[in-house]
Order: sequence, then C-alpha cells, then structure tokens
Amino acid sequence: MTTRGFTGRGQSPEIKDRVPPGQSLTEDFPVLSAGPTPRVLTEDWKFTLKVGPKPVISWNWDEFNALPQTKLTRDIHCVTAWSKLDTHWQGVLIDDILAEANLEPPTDFLLAHGYDGYTTNVPVKDLTGGRAMIATSYDGKPLTADHGGPARLLVPHLYFWKSAKWINGLQFTARDEPGFWELRGYHIYGDPWREQRYTGD
Repeated sequence: MTTRGFTGRGQSPEIKDRVPPGQSLTEDFPVLSAGPTPRVLTEDWKFTLKVGPKPVISWNWDEFNALPQTKLTRDIHCVTAWSKLDTHWQGVLIDDILAEANLEPPTDFLLAHGYDGYTTNVPVKDLTGGRAMIATSYDGKPLTADHGGPARLLVPHLYFWKSAKWINGLQFTARDEPGFWELRGYHIYGDPWREQRYTGD
C-alpha cells in the first residue's frame, strides 16, 4: 500500500469523541492505494448491480448522474491511523440505486468491485438506511482519480478500505465473501470504534 500526504495532529477536547481509538487527525487527505491508479474516463465508465454472477441493471455515467443526488458530510477513518473530520461528498445513495433497480436485497451481503480488480465486502445493512453512497464529488468538485474518481463507494462509518475506489459494481453474494485486504489479514468487518484492523481484533 502507498500513502501520501499524512500529517497527523493531536485531538482537542471538543472533537475527542469523534476520533476512534488509535487514530490521529489530519487536515490533509492522504492518498492510499493497493496498486497503480487507473485512469477511468467518464465516457467509458459503467456501474453494474449484480445478484451473484447475474447482472441486474447497469448505468453509464450520464444515466447514473441522472439518479437522485445526495450530499453528505461525514468523518472518515483510515486503518493506517488517520482520521479526517467533516468531509463533504455528493453522489447517489445505495438506497436510491436499489430503488431505481426495483430490487429488494436478496441476501445480507455485498461485494464491491473496482476497475483495478479491487474488491471489498460490506454487509447490506451497512450500505442502506442512508449510511453509504456511490460518491462522484468531493468538496464540491468532481472526484479525482487519486481519490477513486470518477466514482467510489463511501462507507464512512467503517475503516476507509471499505470505501472502494474506482468502483464499477456491487454484487450480492450468498455469504460474506472476503475481498482484497480481508484475504490478506484485514478484519472482515472493520469497525474503527472497535479497532477492528486485522483478523482477530
């Protein structure tokens, strides 16, 4: 994993309750990736919802951005021990994606897929109820490639490796299938407040 731009600082009393144990605040937005950054053009981008191996529905960039748009302001926490408060995002809630597909979740588990081959597992309950989105904008600007653009999954209440960059699909799975980092020793769930960084935490 590569990391750029992390300069941590201590916690002030007023924000102490917002920073999970073992984390340090940063005002930067560190860049982390498991490999080279893919350059995905919006004209080539496609997002597909699947049940098992079967595609249910796909959207191109224009179709996807015609879906209901939502703005979220959330704190985010990386497993590499930095936290960033009050980050501003815009995109499409997972709830609205499922509604547009007219699909009730057929299983309790989803696997997120990225254009770089990256995968990560997230329970459906952690993606619905307004808790997660496919983000296309950060801080009022289109999401850059370094931060997962043109679109990434945003699951702010879990460690940030769960917020898959360069996303191109969500797949319902029959069981909780570990993804890229989970197969390499990271925790299957990844709750920052319980310090679930690695298997066994």
